[in-house]
Amino acid sequence: MNKQLLFVKRPLGKPEADTWELVSNPIPKIEKGQILIKQHYISLDPAMRGWMNNTKSYIAPMEIGSVMRAGSVGEIIASDNTKFKVGDFVAGTGGVQQYTATDGKGYYAVDPKLAPLPTYIGTLGMPGMTAYFGITEVGKIKEGDVVLVSGAAGAVGSIVGQVAKIKGCKVIGIAGGKNKCEYVVDELGFDACIDYKNDNVATKFKESCPKGIDVYFDNVGGDILDIALSRLKMHARIVICGAISQYNNKTAIKGPSNYLALLVSRATMQGMVVFDYADRYKEGAMQLGQWMAQGKLKSKEAIYEGIENFPKTFDRLFTGEKLGKLVLKVIED
Repeated sequence: MNKQLLFVKRPLGKPEADTWELVSNPIPKIEKGQILIKQHYISLDPAMRGWMNNTKSYIAPMEIGSVMRAGSVGEIIASDNTKFKVGDFVAGTGGVQQYTATDGKGYYAVDPKLAPLPTYIGTLGMPGMTAYFGITEVGKIKEGDVVLVSGAAGAVGSIVGQVAKIKGCKVIGIAGGKNKCEYVVDELGFDACIDYKNDNVATKFKESCPKGIDVYFDNVGGDILDIALSRLKMHARIVICGAISQYNNKTAIKGPSNYLALLVSRATMQGMVVFDYADRYKEGAMQLGQWMAQGKLKSKEAIYEGIENFPKTFDRLFTGEKLGKLVLKVIED
């Protein structure tokens, strides 16, 4: 049988357990041109919250009754597709289920001998591509830049900061709690980290970057974005990657009230969606993989088990009870 998590209710505010329904159906049989994947791990990402809303976005909203959309990695156990063979490992968007039958479009081969499977839906997957292209192409970092990163202990932010350090920037992170801030500085090599739960963020901004910031990579939105806008250097760049502080709002999303700082500083604020760089994923993965092999880039996954534990594991995205990339193992050994 194939355990699947169906999306059955559009949430208002934070998704509760009744947003989904766990069902068991027969393992699908492949049709001509298809492959059958035994999924090992699925990716949990803040973007999944936005996919639940029935609103216009960069990707179609999920339909009620469909398998919860998610990135995944697993092993091909049956194939009628000449591009894939049994025993290959592939990553793609297989959803929150244990098995998926697909024509293979959007899937790419991965090698578990080169890196653990969860890494291919983390540092070498969508979060890594988001970080790499977001900070280099949209943020346009250069040596000597002062870079501020919110969500610095998370899947994307942790990579953003490390890439910026590799490129010769001064990097200040923002994270919640002493343990996360110590991890960001001591293990990832950031120059400093502001604890938004316990520090006066505005004061710490001034102390950490007294002359202002060249690039702000924003994963949280809300009040933090407003404070960052007050610290811009001339021609600063703001990368809008996410706004996790706003995703579960039951009222209107809070936009930046300090946006005129963009005018004063002749700065730019640009949204970033990783799918725009799909034709360059190989380039990004090769560079990130090389830095990992050289010991310049660290990858961390917070791995939990059991497809039935998806709701409470997903909640960790918003409570902050994790370090690095959040991954769920969905297949039993």
